[in-house]
Parts: sequence; structure tokens; C-alpha cells
Amino acid sequence: MQYSTLQSIQADLYSGKITCRQLVEFYLKNIEEKNTKLNAFLSVYDQEALLKADEIDNKIKAGTAKKLAGMVLGIKDLLCYKDHVSQAGSKILAGFESQFNATAVQRVLDEDAIIIGRQNCDEFGMGSTNENSAFGACLNAVGENRVAGGSSGGSAVAVQADMCLASLGTDTGGSVRMPAGFCGLVGLKPTYSRVSRWGLIAYASSFDCIGPITKSVEDAAILLEVIAGKDEQDSTVSNLPVDEYAKLTSQRS
Repeated sequence: MQYSTLQSIQADLYSGKITCRQLVEFYLKNIEEKNTKLNAFLSVYDQEALLKADEIDNKIKAGTAKKLAGMVLGIKDLLCYKDHVSQAGSKILAGFESQFNATAVQRVLDEDAIIIGRQNCDEFGMGSTNENSAFGACLNAVGENRVAGGSSGGSAVAVQADMCLASLGTDTGGSVRMPAGFCGLVGLKPTYSRVSRWGLIAYASSFDCIGPITKSVEDAAILLEVIAGKDEQDSTVSNLPVDEYAKLTSQRS
């Protein structure tokens, strides 16, 4: 079982070839086999992800599943996820649990994404190789002598090594784009104000952006479509309507 796009996953889900539970089990198995060496995930929400998978499977049967059904997603350790530890790659925040969901996190959950775990990053996003983490360096799956890029290194390596389909990272000066490039993936830094920063642990507030790391342009577009848009919690976010970015990718010549 190996997928590079949400479209291919959903084709198999809706035809009955696989279930969301089987999909999550596949990614959990890869995490168990690979993460000790690569150090991409800091926390894995195994039982929670399996329960969510069962919920999505029931929605698929009922015809009520939403846009991201079948997307198994990791989130960088700079994004708040209610009742889950958020440490920004630092021991300073040891034991801190988020009191609310980042807007981007809430929006992917609302569209039936499954969050499988919290991913390694340079401490407070300050780095470009993911070697500056209190939890140790994240290694590129290509080889131990290659860095993952940063600061969203864990988010990129997790996708690169098939430990999840996609990730949400953050980019201040290249922290989505560099690790995506180092790991052979698609990394998108949206235009500033396109995506709400509510729930993003700040590095440099007037530059920080939440962006997707994926295996395909189409999946980056789908994720941006979901997380973008106005937000009452963030006065700096754009109120302009959100385009159907996924449709734009299908119009490429």
C-alpha cells in the first residue's frame, strides 16, 4: 500500500478496496519501523487516529464524508492541537498542553483529516536543518549523512518516508520550502495573510505562515483551499474569498 495523492486514496476508499483504518494502520506500521532512526515524530496519536479512522469509515458508508476524508496528516510542533502537547521543539514548554486548536488544525479536522502525530522541528522554528531541536536532529530518509532541512524537517521527512500522506508545517524564511526541497516534496508558503496564524507558536509574527508539505501539487492545493480564509481570531488575515485551488491545478496545460 503506497499512495502519493489524496485522489488515489479516496478512489480506493469509495470503491471499498481499503478502509481508513487499514490506511492508518499502514502509516502507524511505517512510523514504528522508521521513526526511531529518523526522529520525525515526537508524539504519535495511534489509538486516537484509529478511532477517527473508524468514524470516517462510517461517514463514507453513510455518504457524509468530507473533502479530506482519507488524508492522514502530521502537524509541526509549532501548531496548537487542543489537549495535546505542544512544545515548539523545546524543553522550555515541557508538559504544556494546548487549550485550543489552531485555526488551520480545526479546519482540517472539520474536513475529516486524521491527525496522526506531532512532528519534530528546530526549536521555536529557528533553524534550517532540523538539527536545532531539543529532541535531537531529524534525519533525511535518503541517508543519515543528509539533513532534512528545516525548520519543518520532521513534517517533511514524515511524508518522504510514508509515515503520513501530508503535513502542516510553518514557514518564516524557508521552513516549509527548504525541507520539502531537501526531501523531494511539494512545499507551499502561502502569501502572508492568506492563512490564519491563530494557534501558531510565533517566531516572527509578521512573517510566519502555515503551509502544506505534500507529495503532489494537487494535494497542496486542496490543503490550502481548506486552511485559507478569514478568521475572526486573527486581525491580520485576508478577508478575500478563497479560490478553488484544486480545480486550478487540473487546468494546467
